[in-house]
Amino acid sequence: MQNIFRFGEAVAGYEVPVLNEREVRAAAGILFFCALVSFINSWLLGNFRLTQTFGIAFLIDFAIRILVNPTFAPGMIPGRLAVRNRAPEYVGAPQKRFAWAVAFALAAFMFHLIVINNAIGPINLIVCATCLTLLFFESAFWIYLACKGYNLLFPDVSKYCPGGIRGVSERPAIQKISSVQSNVALA
Repeated sequence: MQNIFRFGEAVAGYEVPVLNEREVRAAAGILFFCALVSFINSWLLGNFRLTQTFGIAFLIDFAIRILVNPTFAPGMIPGRLAVRNRAPEYVGAPQKRFAWAVAFALAAFMFHLIVINNAIGPINLIVCATCLTLLFFESAFWIYLACKGYNLLFPDVSKYCPGGIRGVSERPAIQKISSVQSNVALA
């Protein structure tokens, strides 16, 4: 029973508990898809039942992730199944817990607005857009905006950042963008 309430896995060679970034990213993509369907349903049809249901599921998922153990979170299980045949990429668990606490706070606020008070308005739109943006950046680009906030608050504490962002000092030639590429992207 001692392994149920923990955050991250102890892996040889890592100083802090870690999570498999592939699982986390797959779970973020799954949650992004569900959140987007819920958001579009509410926006286009004016039916907020799906958003209320998803908001409850999202809140429960992130409560389990940060308070119990991410391996038992309903959103993480399909992510783990989706990438089970891929080599794991480990990232530090503390900064993920911080990022997920931000998601939990957004979910709790939405739960209060849309489930308890049945309030519909621009605040809901802003919270939904914020959450969708965070999920999209995580699943598509491996850019973790909340983890960047953690690194600003605790610069000497974070280890094993997603994408090795803390270790990048100079970009190799393959990552540089030329003026021609910039013009093509703008055109």
